Amino acid sequence: MKKRVGVLALQGDFREHREVLESLGHEVREIRKPAQLEDLDALIIPGGESTTIARLIISNGFQQPLRDFCASGRPTWGTCAGAILLAKEVDNLDRPGIETMHIAVHRNAFGRQVDSFEADLNVRGLEGGPVRAVFIRAPLIQRVDPPAEAIATLDDGTIVAAREENLLAISFHPELTGDSRLHEFFLTIGTPAREPAVEVAG
Repeated sequence: MKKRVGVLALQGDFREHREVLESLGHEVREIRKPAQLEDLDALIIPGGESTTIARLIISNGFQQPLRDFCASGRPTWGTCAGAILLAKEVDNLDRPGIETMHIAVHRNAFGRQVDSFEADLNVRGLEGGPVRAVFIRAPLIQRVDPPAEAIATLDDGTIVAAREENLLAISFHPELTGDSRLHEFFLTIGTPAREPAVEVAG
């Protein structure tokens, strides 16, 4: 079913997410004002520079509207920097993010951009075999507290993806691989925002 999906477009990889979603046939909106959140079915908070996005969230009045969106039950997905912003606990972030997901995140845990790497990951709930994950200045998820749960780890047990009901946080960049399965999976979690139109007899 075609959905109306927003991608927070303050900074970062929002265009790449938009292109994946459009290739799947969804209506995509780049979100730059809080009022644009109202009629979405789902929202992606993309990778980028977490301190910059956090600053722009606050200066543009997004913090409480984003918290309300997360609480609404609609699918909300943070990738890389977006995962940092969803976490209730983050080290070395000099201003608060959205802080709705019961995870603790360590920023830039895998080093600088020159330390970027790829790995094949099995993601719980995702069919079709492992996904190729691209890690760029990536965070790691240090701790997952209920009701959140880890859904993907590296071979050494490092948590790189977690889910809490309608919230999804991953450390890597699924928009860069050409594999759209995680985008499709994301849209199946949570509850729909819009009810089907009901005709009222005159």
